[in-house]
Amino acid sequence: MKKSQILTLAFLLSGLFVSAQNTDRQAPQGFDVEQKDIPHGKIDSIQYASKTVGTTRKALIYTPPGYKKGNKYPVVYLLHGIGGDEKEWYKNGTPQIILDNLYAQGKLTPMIVVLPNGRAMKDDRATGNIMAKDKVEAFATFEKDLLKDLIPAIEKKYPVKKGRENRAIAGLSMGGGQTLNFGLGNINKFAWVGAFSSAPNTKEPQQLLPNPQQAKELKLLFISCGDQDSLMPFSKRTSDYLTANKIPHIFYIEPGGHDFKVWKNDLYIFSQLIFKPVNQ
Repeated sequence: MKKSQILTLAFLLSGLFVSAQNTDRQAPQGFDVEQKDIPHGKIDSIQYASKTVGTTRKALIYTPPGYKKGNKYPVVYLLHGIGGDEKEWYKNGTPQIILDNLYAQGKLTPMIVVLPNGRAMKDDRATGNIMAKDKVEAFATFEKDLLKDLIPAIEKKYPVKKGRENRAIAGLSMGGGQTLNFGLGNINKFAWVGAFSSAPNTKEPQQLLPNPQQAKELKLLFISCGDQDSLMPFSKRTSDYLTANKIPHIFYIEPGGHDFKVWKNDLYIFSQLIFKPVNQ
């Protein structure tokens, strides 16, 4: 395909996937079941000083099987939804199991995965009215916390490769909106963007990309949503804008609603595409 051609793919209808690899459009049965007889990565809880929030904040971090401090790794920042926190993916999406299984099959580039709390406020717990104005605004505040506090903390403490080509951002629902807002708003910081079932916090396309041609600098722009998800319009309007401006991207329409069955499948696919050559 020519670089100018649009990679808007409805996998449910076409059964196609364009990438450098042969990647299933639906994860096989057992992809999220723990296998005892394979090497495993490690999940740790970390803390970092946030000048943005004025407190010490928490995140989880996954290091891959065979992790060595003497090696350098690219990094994915994986964001949660409006009712979650840094443990939402871990509890409901089991990324450590999905990724361990993919590593055992030789399908991933070794990477570090950071699971932060995207609600950047002093009391960042998912309690009370999660739709309260201050809590919703805290998801926007997280952009500064991520760029100014978390990323530098990770790069100081862990052996990560620096630069946009070694940094990905992805997320579900509210975190999907953050992914598009932050990823497309900071293309100089991220080269790999994966938005799963983006929520209404997603900016209008013209705000996301006032200069749409800049998005051609991305290595991968992956947008997905379940075909039964009521939030589909937010993903579709973004894809439509990209298509109208001839911006290469993947728009993955998959079976399902607004739930972890869909998001686990998204992680399975997205993780296999990043930090590798992309077939434009």
